[in-house]
Amino acid sequence: MILNNYLTSMKVLVIGLFLLFGSVTCALAQEADTSTADLEFTEIAPEEAPKADTAIVAPATTITDTTKKITTTSSDAKANKAEKEKTLWETFIAGLVGGFLAFLMPCIFPMVPLTISYFTKRAGSKSKGIGQALIYGLSIIVIYVAFGLLITVIFGSAGLNALSASGLFNFLFFILLVVFAISFFGAFEITLPSSIVNKIDNKADNSKGLGGIFFMAASLALVSFSCTGPIIGTLLVQASSKGELLAPAIGMFGFALALALPFTLSAIFPGFLSSMPKSGGWLNSVKVCLGFLELALALKFLSSADLAWHWEWFDREIFLVLWIVIFTLMGIYLLGKIKFSHDSDVPFVSVPRLFFAILSFSFAMYMVPGLWGAPVSVLSGLAPPMNTQDFILSGNGSSGGSSAASADFPAKVKYSESLKPPVGFHPFFDLDEGLEYAKKVGKPVLLDFTGHTCVNCRRMEDLVWVDKEVARLINEEYVLIQLYADDRNIKMPAEKVHYSDILKRKTDDLGYWNLDFQATRYGSNAQPLYVLAGHDLNPLVPAQGAIFDAKEYATYLKSGLANFKSK
Repeated sequence: MILNNYLTSMKVLVIGLFLLFGSVTCALAQEADTSTADLEFTEIAPEEAPKADTAIVAPATTITDTTKKITTTSSDAKANKAEKEKTLWETFIAGLVGGFLAFLMPCIFPMVPLTISYFTKRAGSKSKGIGQALIYGLSIIVIYVAFGLLITVIFGSAGLNALSASGLFNFLFFILLVVFAISFFGAFEITLPSSIVNKIDNKADNSKGLGGIFFMAASLALVSFSCTGPIIGTLLVQASSKGELLAPAIGMFGFALALALPFTLSAIFPGFLSSMPKSGGWLNSVKVCLGFLELALALKFLSSADLAWHWEWFDREIFLVLWIVIFTLMGIYLLGKIKFSHDSDVPFVSVPRLFFAILSFSFAMYMVPGLWGAPVSVLSGLAPPMNTQDFILSGNGSSGGSSAASADFPAKVKYSESLKPPVGFHPFFDLDEGLEYAKKVGKPVLLDFTGHTCVNCRRMEDLVWVDKEVARLINEEYVLIQLYADDRNIKMPAEKVHYSDILKRKTDDLGYWNLDFQATRYGSNAQPLYVLAGHDLNPLVPAQGAIFDAKEYATYLKSGLANFKSK
C-alpha cells in the first residue's frame, strides 16, 4: 500500500518537473494589430500632422509613394494566430497540471471522501448525489475562471504585456514565489481571513439547492487556499507573463477542471474513490517537492529583473549554481535525509522515492558543465543568456560562424555599454547606426526585435543561432541590428522623442521607441520578430517570429539574401 501511495504521488511530481522545464516558454506573443499594419513609421505629436522621420531613413530612400506602405500578409496573420493558440494551449496544460498537483495537497485530498459522502446523504439517492456532484464540479470551475477573468479585466492585454517586461514586477514575482516556497516548506501557512471563510461556510450550511452547492465549492476554494494559493499564484504569474489577454482565464479553467474532475468522478464511479491511495505523510512530501520547484522557478524572474535593470550580477553561473543546489537538496530530501516540521518519519526509502531522487540528482549533475559554458539546452529561455557567462571553457556552438568582426566594423557601437551581444555575434543596437553601416558594406539588414525578458528570443539564440550555417549567414551575409523593445534604462535624445498613437505615450526610452517602430512599420508587437530588409527597411520576405528549426531558419535567411541580390 505504501508503495502504491508513493507511486501515485510521484507520477504527478514528474509531470510537475516536466512542466517546469517545458511549459515555461513565455513568449510575449500577441496577435498582430492589422488595423495599423499599413502605416509607415512616423513621428506623431498631439494635434499635428504626420511628418516623415528622416532620422530613420535618409532622404534618398524615404518612401513617399503611399502605395509602397507595408502591409501585414496573410501568412503573418496565420503565424501570429498559430503562436497565440500555442501559447493558450500551453497555459491550459500548465493549469491542468497545476490543478492535479493541487488535488494532492494535504488541504484537499483528504476532503474527497467526506465531500462525496455528504452529497450522497444529502441527496438521498445515488442519481441525485451524482447530479449535485456535477453541479459542485461546475461551481469550482466557475469560481476559478471568474477569478482569472478578474485578473484580465484589472490589467488588460497591454497591462499583462507590461508585467512581463517590467523589472519591478519580475522582481515582485520573484519575492512572491519565494514566499510561496517557504510556505510549502512549512514555515507558515498562507490563509485568508477567518471571517470571510466563516461567512461562506455558513451560507453553504444554510442555503438550499444550487446556492448551497455553489457556496460549498466556494468554501473549498477558501479553506484550501493555504495549499492552492501558491500554485494558483504561480500559474497566474506564468499566465500573465505570456502577455495574452485570455491567458489567466484559460489557466484557471485548466486548474479548476483538474481540481473538479476527481470529485465528480468519485461520485459517478464509486470504485474510483476506493482505488485512490489513502491520506498520509506522502502528501507533505508532494508539498515540499513543489516548494523546491517554486524556489527554482522564482530565480527565473530574478534573472529577468537583473537583465531589465542592468544589474549584471545575477549571471548564468550564479543561476546554475543555485539550481544545482536546489535539485541536489530535493534529492537528499526524497531520500529522507532532510526533514521539515510537518513531515512524517521515513523509516525506509521506497522505490518511487529512490527513482525520483536519482532523477533529481541526475538533473543537478546535468547542469554542472554549464558552469564552464556548456549550453544546457533544457534550460534555454529560463537561464540567463550565454552572454552573461563570465567563463566559457570552449565554444558553445556559436563558433559555427565567424565570431570576429570584420575589419571595418566599429570598435564600439552605440549602447554597447548597457546591452550585450549574443556570444559569437556583433550586432548594432541603434537603427540609424546599423543602417548606415549596412549601406557602407552593401549588405541587407536583419532586424531582430527582441527583449530582455523574452524567453523565445533567448531560445532562438541558444538553440538556432548556434547552428553553423545560421551563424555564418548572420555574421557574413547580414548586418544584425538588435532592437530591444523592453529596455527602460536607456533614454532617447529629445529630438527622437515623439508621441505614439499606438502606445498612447511618448517614446522617451529605447524600448518604447523600438516597440513603436516595430508596431507602426511592421504591424506587430510580438517578440521575437525577424525582419530581413533592404536599405529602405522594406521587408525582402515576410517577417517571421520564432523558428525553432535551424534548417528552416537558414532557408529563411537565404531567401531574403537572394531577393536582396536580385534587386
